[in-house]
Amino acid sequence: MAFELTTEQLAMQKMSRDYVEKEVIPISAEYDEKEEMPVDLVRRMIAEGFSSISIPEKYGGAGMDDLTLCLVFEELGRGCAGIATGVGANSLAALPIMLAGSEEQKKKYLTDICSGKLASFCLTEPDAGSDVSSISTSAIKDGSEYIINGSKCFITNGTYADYYVVFALVDPKRGARTLTPFIVEKGAKGLDASKKERKMGIRASNTAAIVFENVRIPEENMLGKENGGFRVAMQTFDISRPMIGALAVGLARAAYEAAASYARERVQFGKPIIQQQAIQFMLADMAMEIEAARSLYMRVSAMIGKEEGRLTSYSAMVKAYAGDLAMRVTVDALQVLGGYGYTREYPLEKYMRDAKIMQIYEGTNQIQRLIIANGIVSGKI
Repeated sequence: MAFELTTEQLAMQKMSRDYVEKEVIPISAEYDEKEEMPVDLVRRMIAEGFSSISIPEKYGGAGMDDLTLCLVFEELGRGCAGIATGVGANSLAALPIMLAGSEEQKKKYLTDICSGKLASFCLTEPDAGSDVSSISTSAIKDGSEYIINGSKCFITNGTYADYYVVFALVDPKRGARTLTPFIVEKGAKGLDASKKERKMGIRASNTAAIVFENVRIPEENMLGKENGGFRVAMQTFDISRPMIGALAVGLARAAYEAAASYARERVQFGKPIIQQQAIQFMLADMAMEIEAARSLYMRVSAMIGKEEGRLTSYSAMVKAYAGDLAMRVTVDALQVLGGYGYTREYPLEKYMRDAKIMQIYEGTNQIQRLIIANGIVSGKI
């Protein structure tokens, strides 16, 4: 593929970069310290289109491609991985609606999501993380309604969501083959989203446990057909993982830029430490790996909708490589600052804490390697 960006993509990239500099970076440390999501800012960013770039225009999105979405999320990740996660959760929750929703559902829910409503993707459970087949939340048909019982954990935007895209079993005896997605609206009787998690990193995002106790929803809130949920979930991850890779690249870039800037100013042994070869080699490795990860997410995001047979393996590559990269770069960037990097006076310790989740959410990097290996075995790579 040609890696030259279009005029429109360059404009979106610059707009995002300028927005991050003005609106996100100045408040990032404050909300990390408070362990709070800036809800008003996240809603405003969603209403301004940051999470709906690839949603069709007729539903209120920009109707642009997934490469453009990833370019924007690199800039958001550079500003604050936590705030970017809150915005990105809306993109994630919108995907099952785009993949499986009826035209009526798309018009109703995607339009709301594009206008600033918050949405959550509810798949993970206390006993079902990487092992989706262990999901136990049920949605039992009762006349023209479904009754949902169970719990979900580590749900981004969970406390504030207006809509929850919930994956549940319509026949628990038959297990994961009956997994089906549903939309549950805020305020539904029996829905409890009050338990907020306290986290090591991305503390400017909201993560909550969601409990469903005899939550009744109309049958028209089912996305697609019964038993189609596993496929919808996997297709969702194929599309969303490059976005997480781009976010991780942005975070790594922020750490690298901070380390390089510090190294130009910090004088030891009579000269700036950037003139020390040991520091130069560390920075050179960071620059190389960031560029490689960016090229990978650009390539794979451009595959979406074109090479579905190979997309799963390559999306896993982006997520695993960029997630590991973010961890390596933030650790080494902090090392360049030495003791100062370990203090809250500089943002490196935050970057390092934020980076760890890049190896965990959207599927652990160990699971990504299994997916890649399956692609090799099947001949898709």
